[in-house]
Amino acid sequence: MSIGIDTKCLHLEDGDDLDANYGAVSYPIYQTATYAHFGVGKSTGYDYSRLQNPTRKQLEKIIASLENGIDALALTSGMAAISLLMELFRQNDHIIIESDLYGGSTRLFRTVSEKNGLSFSSVDCTNIEAVEMCITNNTKAIYIETPTNPMINVADIRALAELAHRNRLLLIVDNTFLSPYFQNPLDLGADIVVHSGTKFLGGHNDTLAGFIVTNNQKISDDLRFLIKTTGTGLAPFDCWLLIRGVKTLGIRMKKAQENALKIAEWLKTQPIVTKVIYPGLPEHSGHSILKKQARGFGSMLTFQVQKKEFACSFLEKVKLIKFAESLGGVETLVTYPITQTHAEVPPEELARNGITDCTLRLSVGIEDSDDLIAEMEKVFNELK
Repeated sequence: MSIGIDTKCLHLEDGDDLDANYGAVSYPIYQTATYAHFGVGKSTGYDYSRLQNPTRKQLEKIIASLENGIDALALTSGMAAISLLMELFRQNDHIIIESDLYGGSTRLFRTVSEKNGLSFSSVDCTNIEAVEMCITNNTKAIYIETPTNPMINVADIRALAELAHRNRLLLIVDNTFLSPYFQNPLDLGADIVVHSGTKFLGGHNDTLAGFIVTNNQKISDDLRFLIKTTGTGLAPFDCWLLIRGVKTLGIRMKKAQENALKIAEWLKTQPIVTKVIYPGLPEHSGHSILKKQARGFGSMLTFQVQKKEFACSFLEKVKLIKFAESLGGVETLVTYPITQTHAEVPPEELARNGITDCTLRLSVGIEDSDDLIAEMEKVFNELK
């Protein structure tokens, strides 16, 4: 029986094995490093927790179900997931990447992956023709975020998948910003989906995690060998925190999105704000694409203020809204990309993507939206 996504956040489609877990409603934490055997060739199915653990397996089944994949791997962070993913490629392979990526991803590609013999072309992946022009004989994949971090650009996943497969490339999509609750890239033709599970999937700013999901058996087999070899699987307790976090994914995503739209509309009325970027606004360039390929617009928005001094003062004066890195938790966070998430991105790339010292990124939480707006209004009035 097929079940809806809100139910998937709580229950696996194949049912819960009550007998195996004594009827526990909260899935147990199997805090063990190793497993005893009944004899030679008589394994319980688990040998060593670096290879697999029942709590991790349960979490991976949940995430695979939410993304409509055949397999999901839970790793120690989003960056661990991307790092493992790069091990699928070999020296001299070429990968096309979105120009407006999270700064940590760019840093990994430029300082680690390039050292290991991979090469990258950075391009605006909302422009299919520009992406196609970057394809070479040794190109192996297209890697995108959509919406992007922090400028909230929206790429057409289906069109990029068609381009990738026509050229025998993989399409990899970082789906962190919308989560599987609002968007399922595998259904649109992507081969691999990546998540920073620290963000919306965990949802409480209390643990780190990363995920890779695929619907390709060979990719799954290759990744399983790599995670066993590199030892980057997520620990049992962190897996349990993610299982608990996912249970409220739906209600968190809907409430945060409702707040984000209300705040975006309000920000548009503020003289101190020069630009509001939120895909739920009809004037956003990716609004119509997102309506076709997603079930929502998410709760991430970026805005520009008149000058750097206003941005810095805003960050110092907010209290209810926390000035902090990360995103996707129940609390509203504001980030200053130029000194935080994108501090190591070259100035010319920042300028090309429109990231300036007046840019602020808001991860809208589930507080009362009137309280959030009231605080911003008070701070804006003090800045005038």
